[in-house]
Amino acid sequence: MLTLGFETSCDETACAIVRDGRTVLSNAIATQTELHEGYGGVVPEIAGRAHVERIIPVMRKAVADAGVSLKDIDAVAVGHRPGLIGSLLVGVSAAKAAALALGVPLVGVDHVQAHLVAGTLDTDEDPPMPALGLVVSGGHTAMYLVPSLVEAQRLGSTRDDAVGEAYDKAATILGLQYPGGPRLDALAQDPAADSYAVEFPVSRLEDGALDFSFSGLKTAMLYAVRGVPVRKGRPGPPPPPPLTEQRVRDLAASFQRAACHAVMLKMGRALEALSDSGVECKTILAGGGVTANSRLRKELTSLASERNLELRLPKMAYCLDNAAMISGLGGRRLMAGLHDDLTLRAHPSSDIPSYAVL
Repeated sequence: MLTLGFETSCDETACAIVRDGRTVLSNAIATQTELHEGYGGVVPEIAGRAHVERIIPVMRKAVADAGVSLKDIDAVAVGHRPGLIGSLLVGVSAAKAAALALGVPLVGVDHVQAHLVAGTLDTDEDPPMPALGLVVSGGHTAMYLVPSLVEAQRLGSTRDDAVGEAYDKAATILGLQYPGGPRLDALAQDPAADSYAVEFPVSRLEDGALDFSFSGLKTAMLYAVRGVPVRKGRPGPPPPPPLTEQRVRDLAASFQRAACHAVMLKMGRALEALSDSGVECKTILAGGGVTANSRLRKELTSLASERNLELRLPKMAYCLDNAAMISGLGGRRLMAGLHDDLTLRAHPSSDIPSYAVL
């Protein structure tokens, strides 16, 4: 079964063709980085207009790269939630038109849930279930109980900034170019960088809480670079050290250590809480742009090894927003008897239900 997928949730215009929910035949992406870098972030109106211009050429490229024709397509999948509503509307409209013209089923896919199956693409077999899922990106930081690859239940999510957003803001504070997250990671990997130069805070929230918070870490970076603001007439702390090249490397590495520690802390809590409730996870499924981060990949690998869990990390090509994961999950949903019709609507928020373990 060949599934044509569309992904336009943010600033990547993407189409892909995947066989049987697993084997990627093509994965075409038109990035918009050059359109947004001058603004330091994604501008929704610009993103939506760019999707309109690029969606058909990208679809044609995906079909050509796969070596198939449109008449070979058995289903059309589309990421219809969550995301920027103007961007989502472009993808949903294109997917509806394709499904109607080809006379094949239409399958709506939750973009966040698709990140959870990205690590199963181009693999020989599915991982054992249930799994603990982690999605870390510029817009999302959350953990999930994943009973099967077509089901997910949210355990906890960020109460403020997503970890990828915190990375990008920290990079901006350090004067790094957009996109800042990968640049900060590169600096943190420098052998001369000292990840213990600054002791940044790690949010724990309430005892046993499975939610995340990264706003305090972002603010701590701001204070480390620009100093702590003081009220007029009151003595304040000494000014921060000069922002030398070495200082930037040290701050990047220290920030990365704290951010990854916060994620791993909550992953450990989630595994313990699930075990206490009678759910023994067998796999860790991780997805999202921040799974490309060097330190996080290493720490997830260590956690899985320590807990005797299988780990499914996406290949680098499937970490960032892409249509292969949309096609993959769409194909799996259809094989499980799940599909939609032409009343499918774009929606800015996710519909993954919560699962209480506390």
